[in-house]
Amino acid sequence: MRAEPGHAPTSTKIVVAGAFGVGKTTFVGAISEIEPLSTEALMTRAGELADDIAATPDKTTTTVALDFGRITIDEGLVLYLFGTPGQRRFWFMWDDLVRGAIGAVVLADTRRLEDCFPAIDYFETSGLPYAVVVNHFEGTRAYAVEDVREALTVPDRVPVRVIDARRRADVAETLVTLVGHARELAVV
Repeated sequence: MRAEPGHAPTSTKIVVAGAFGVGKTTFVGAISEIEPLSTEALMTRAGELADDIAATPDKTTTTVALDFGRITIDEGLVLYLFGTPGQRRFWFMWDDLVRGAIGAVVLADTRRLEDCFPAIDYFETSGLPYAVVVNHFEGTRAYAVEDVREALTVPDRVPVRVIDARRRADVAETLVTLVGHARELAVV
């Protein structure tokens, strides 16, 4: 896609959602061509009552508003990435963050797969195209895509991938998959 001379490229918004500590900030940071805007704040003792850190005991910060990054696909297309906060107490912001998006990436962690159900339900209900993406953490058991799909009862039409959110190539392939999925649904 090339922008016509004198015209700005098309910009597209993608939301990166999922549970607390699943890798949304890492996902955005791995691909962004700009220094990502991150609203990470130090976790406090007060947060221990609200946030289950059993699966992520080394986590010291948390997103309290959003993450923002940008990636230029070519002269004609720029993707803006908006990462949501994962804790339930911040879900009231999701409607605003999702407004205008063409699709969403739902990040999942197989150590606590049930934590991604609220995000999947949100996008199923809203009708926004989404892809489920397992962020495979080192030292955890690897699962086949079809096993993840079955465990989450994700419809066949929804892309499911297993990636390492730290790897730029994995994130890029995920975004290409999601944009293609959103385009297919827009044509139907």
